[in-house]
Amino acid sequence: MSNNIEKVNCLIIGSGPAGYTAAIYASRANLNPVLYTGKEPGGQLTITTEVENYPGYPQGIQGPEMMEDFKNQALRFGADIRFELIDKVDFTGPVHRIWSETGHEIHAHAVIIATGASAKWLGLPSEQKLMNKGVSACAVCDGFFFRKQEVAIVGAGDTAAEEATYLAKLCSKVHMLVRKDEMRASKIMQERVKNTPNLVVHYNTETLEILGDDGVTGARVKNNATGEETVLNVTGFFVAIGHKPNTDIFNGWLDMDDNGYLKTVPGRTLTNIPGVFASGDAQDHIYRQAVTAAGSGCMAALDAERYLSEHGII
Repeated sequence: MSNNIEKVNCLIIGSGPAGYTAAIYASRANLNPVLYTGKEPGGQLTITTEVENYPGYPQGIQGPEMMEDFKNQALRFGADIRFELIDKVDFTGPVHRIWSETGHEIHAHAVIIATGASAKWLGLPSEQKLMNKGVSACAVCDGFFFRKQEVAIVGAGDTAAEEATYLAKLCSKVHMLVRKDEMRASKIMQERVKNTPNLVVHYNTETLEILGDDGVTGARVKNNATGEETVLNVTGFFVAIGHKPNTDIFNGWLDMDDNGYLKTVPGRTLTNIPGVFASGDAQDHIYRQAVTAAGSGCMAALDAERYLSEHGII
């Protein structure tokens, strides 16, 4: 354990598109950023196979490879990248105190948060086995690969309804699996679901198993009201039961909404603590795309540079 306190101008917590983009911009602005990757270097994109909707990759790219490109670009400009987790913060004073999991203490003038969010899963072994082989938590990212095919989506809220109707535009048939006897989605979204002819809602339905070895071949589901089990012949299985932002260590310091997403000044990355900026999926529960996360990482770095300059630190 190190007793030496390290002093830095700019600390970046997280290493998805937001964190690495912030590192690229902060490095080029001579902020000498230090980036802690966290437990999942590269974030959610490391569990994504083909990325076809990020500009600049006309042939598409594998998610992990893309994050390697981002990381190498940040390294090229001198970012200090550390494969470690930040597990404690103290935002009391004008200089922010942060501790890594090994107990290393850092004092940072500016902190950029890019800790992302994690998709919630059903917890089925078959779900883990078929991850990226037909099982996905992002219809907007992966729906394209299931054009004219039959798919299922689990969820009952607005996001699930939105993703189900999105899939219905691409797929021949969409089975929406709702655990209870009603949806949680807003009335307008429920109407949209009902008015989509190739979208079938299965109420009181839970998934027992996703079938297949190298790809999804079906889903075994059970009707909780009747006890009847059936197999849906689907080739894609989407989980839309929500995301959990990775923001627990900021509890008590930063303003959050009811779901734990960090609140920022509209159109900016400023949090309620001066010198602390939030970017990516830790504060964006609407778009949740790699390209929007990267954009907000850029914004956070520019906001941090402005803050450091205004306070005479750089």
